[in-house]
Amino acid sequence: MAIQRQLTNERMSQIVAHNGTVYLAGQVGDDMSAGIEQQTRETLANIERLLDLAGTDKSHILSVTIYLKDIDAHFQGMNSVWDKWLPKGVAPARATVESKLCEPQILVELSVVAALP
Repeated sequence: MAIQRQLTNERMSQIVAHNGTVYLAGQVGDDMSAGIEQQTRETLANIERLLDLAGTDKSHILSVTIYLKDIDAHFQGMNSVWDKWLPKGVAPARATVESKLCEPQILVELSVVAALP
C-alpha cells in the first residue's frame, strides 16, 4: 500500500496515511495570545479539519500525545475542553507531557494517530 501525504512542504506533511492509519503532524491553535482553553479549542478544531481531509474523524482516533508548556498550570484547563470535545465511549490511548514548545506563546500541542474507517 502506498504512503499518501497531504499538505506537504520541504519539512513535513500535515497528514500521512498508510495501511489504514492516519498520522497528523503536531497541531497547535491559531491565536497564540489566547489562554489554554482557547488554544485547546482551536487545536482540536484544526485536528477535526485535518481528520476530515484525511477521510476519518475524531471517533477513530487511536492515540494522542499532548504537549503542555506548563503541566501544572494548563492540565486542568486543557482537559476541560478535551472532555467536552471527545465523544463518549471512544477515548483514545493518551499521554500528556510537559515540554518546551517551538514558540514561547504556544501552550498546547497535540499529535494524533487515527484509523481510517
